[in-house]
Amino acid sequence: MPPAIGFDNERYLEQQTAAIVDRVRSSPGRLYLEFGGKLLFDYHAARVLPGFHPNVKMQLLQKLKDQAEVVLCVFAGDIEKKKMRADFGITYDTDALKTIDDLGEWGVTVRAVVITRFSDQTAAQTFQNKLERRGIRVYRHRATKGYPADLDIVVSADGYGANPYIETERPIVVVTGPGPGSGKLATCLSQLYHEHQRGRAAHYAKFETFPIWDLPLQHEVNVAYEAATADLKDANLIDHFHLEAHGQPAVNYNRDVETFPLLRRILERITGRASCYQSPTDMGVNRASAGIMDDAVCRAAARQEIIRRYFNYACEYAMGLVERDTVDRVALLMRDLKLNPADRVVVAPAHAAAREAQAQGKGSHGFFCGAAMELRDGRIITGKNSPLMHAASSLVLNAIKRLAGIPDHIHLLPPLVTQSLSHFKTNVLKGKTTSLDLEETLIALSISATLNPVAETVIGHLKDLNGCDVHLTHIPSPGDAAGLRKMGVNLTSEPEFASKYLFVD
Repeated sequence: MPPAIGFDNERYLEQQTAAIVDRVRSSPGRLYLEFGGKLLFDYHAARVLPGFHPNVKMQLLQKLKDQAEVVLCVFAGDIEKKKMRADFGITYDTDALKTIDDLGEWGVTVRAVVITRFSDQTAAQTFQNKLERRGIRVYRHRATKGYPADLDIVVSADGYGANPYIETERPIVVVTGPGPGSGKLATCLSQLYHEHQRGRAAHYAKFETFPIWDLPLQHEVNVAYEAATADLKDANLIDHFHLEAHGQPAVNYNRDVETFPLLRRILERITGRASCYQSPTDMGVNRASAGIMDDAVCRAAARQEIIRRYFNYACEYAMGLVERDTVDRVALLMRDLKLNPADRVVVAPAHAAAREAQAQGKGSHGFFCGAAMELRDGRIITGKNSPLMHAASSLVLNAIKRLAGIPDHIHLLPPLVTQSLSHFKTNVLKGKTTSLDLEETLIALSISATLNPVAETVIGHLKDLNGCDVHLTHIPSPGDAAGLRKMGVNLTSEPEFASKYLFVD
């Protein structure tokens, strides 16, 4: 049974592209187009709008590649703090390198990288050296002097003018960056200042996906965006500027609405004329609602995403990465929609598997962990931990055996392989545990495939786990998290640790 589709990606791509082209035609000069959200691999959008392609923005840029080029912004503070992109498990500066490579593969030109709010951070300087020695142009932009209170300084040679001008060539300049707070807007405004100082017309717009302005404020897809940005304390609200100007309700989020009066004054100072934008919603180019073909499917998917965010933030709180109010914020959103964690279908089976492990006394070091997965056809598969392997390892092996039609009693990993790995972990690497995590289990499976035709058969089904929902009764180890992430499953876990050790490698 194929998953339900609620979003027409091609229709959205067509309308969003047309809207951007129309925005270029309606205003003179170069368009600086800020891309909100993720430029590549937007899995949040793909989860809440089933049918949305995670790389639809790149598909759009490919259509415009002869007219567009990219400027990539990275906040120097994020480089210094080694801030992580959770869906890939890599730092923001590494994500920037990956993005440059990915854009090149799509045939899209990266004109330059901008290190924003630079204040002589050593890590940022090292990052610049790495890029420049590979032939990539890098600019440093410091914090804008006078911002936000003193517009006379902000819009002057000492404000935006103090930043070096980024040389560009094409009529559309896409300004993007990893994560929020990367300095995209400030970079756009700095470029607008320089363009107008050079006597060239230029204008600004923002590519938006969420919140979807012409859906209701409490529509689950918009609430899911609020849940996804709970750590930033974003909140959706009605854009009163849009309502007053056009008599039409529009949904935006607090930061854009709060900063709009200041942004409009800055744009008017830069251009020397009244702004064409009467609301922050006017600035955005967002045709996402045009792609929604089954509202009920999208609402249901968004409800699941809200629960998923609750689990994720609860785990991040346990690990000290977010504050309690972030978890409480998502819990409140769930209560408003009458949702609870058990509404995620894989939660109860995971707990049942953990109880089974405890009843059988087959845990590891006194911890009993369970895992559950919903296959694409709706079947539920479970796994539990043991002295031999982690619950995630057991889960994945059980899932691919089921997909391949292999009976449960047939073992994929011969004892010789698992015993050799366990010996290597404990006696050679001096590890504390013999139990195999998912990455180690997959290595063992690939070794077994050279001798075992059954193992070779099931390996081909690993790709069928992409997009499946998974729940663990514990925070995954690094090896489990990396393996599940590479398989592309939608993972949640309880905020419980599966080991007494504070350091887990």
